Amino acid sequence: MGAAGSKLEKALGDQFPEGERYFGLENFGNTCYCNSVLQALYFCVPFREQLLEYYSSNKSAGDAEENLLTCLADLFTQISSQKKKTGVIAPKRFVQRLKKQNELFRSYMHQDAHEFLNFLLNELVDILEKEAQAAKSDQETSSPPEKMGNGPKNVQANGTHKDPLVTWVHKNFQGILTNETRCLRCETVTARDETFFDLSLDIEQNSSITSCLKNFSSTETLNAEDKFFCDKCCSKDSLGQPDSGQVMLFMICSLQEAQKRMKIKKPPHILVIHLKRFKYIEQLGRYKKLSYRVVFPLELKLSNTVEDVESEYSLFAVVVHVGSGPNHGHYVSLVKSHNHWLFFDDENVEMIDESAVQTFFGSAQEYSSNTDHGYILFYESLGTRYYKQPQLDLVLEKKQPMLVVV
Repeated sequence: MGAAGSKLEKALGDQFPEGERYFGLENFGNTCYCNSVLQALYFCVPFREQLLEYYSSNKSAGDAEENLLTCLADLFTQISSQKKKTGVIAPKRFVQRLKKQNELFRSYMHQDAHEFLNFLLNELVDILEKEAQAAKSDQETSSPPEKMGNGPKNVQANGTHKDPLVTWVHKNFQGILTNETRCLRCETVTARDETFFDLSLDIEQNSSITSCLKNFSSTETLNAEDKFFCDKCCSKDSLGQPDSGQVMLFMICSLQEAQKRMKIKKPPHILVIHLKRFKYIEQLGRYKKLSYRVVFPLELKLSNTVEDVESEYSLFAVVVHVGSGPNHGHYVSLVKSHNHWLFFDDENVEMIDESAVQTFFGSAQEYSSNTDHGYILFYESLGTRYYKQPQLDLVLEKKQPMLVVV
């Protein structure tokens, strides 16, 4: 890495960003899946800054229990505090902790970078939530109870619950999806919200992220065996409570044809898009890698949202899968830092031209020598703007529907 490091410093010259560090990560046999994701997260600046702040706030707690969060914070601090501008760091402590924490990553088999990213973010959230709960319990134990004229505060009754804790991981990565189902009999729209850290998109040959997102939010008709149980029609159909012998007939009568779609209610600050390149083929009885060409733009406009807003995003990292199949291959990452694009391949780091990013879109033909395909995309929000919703935007009927949020 010495020669490569000096080559990178020479390429950047006076443009080498002040205070920035570009370090490769040592591979421990099969840890390229881990290294590629860690590089993408390190150059997710809001996430990095909050992780370094976490380390700074907790480094005095020498007896603190080691976990994935402390190991990751330690690794990022090691990189950011290096005297050299470039080099190689061995994330040994982090990898050891990862394997101890999850047996899935203990073997030397090829691992999935997306599974690792999902596990890591959820594990960080669990740790932060437990720490916040422990701190709150300590505070309540050490402070005397307040005198309250109208009973104790925060009493949870009748199934109500406190708002979930929002950590800095949530603030960076979490978005909210709304699953809308419209009954075609009574026109009632039922909306159910769910949170996400990334969007997993089905892909097609010679497509784009924009078209994949449109397909993600396209309307699906529920009929035949997939009919929808409509509560509104249920109450209309019922003439009092059915006895046990009538329940099945009652349920069948309330199953209605419906149309459903998924839309983004709250776009995240960091939008992570996972391209579903590994598909199970029943005829083959195994998974196959889809090498489809899927164009991902450097600037993305996200318009399939519930509100009339258009969120603009800028691409800053790509995790690339190299190889022709799902059970073998290699992972590398492309990262944008201070308007420069860098290529991270475990220990090796080099500068690349922005135009080289398009070589990772995929292959226009099924059989191609190019097996380097974008797999996980990281976009950072540039802000939102309001726009007028088109009249034909998935409007199903002229009637004004009733909206039921559950």
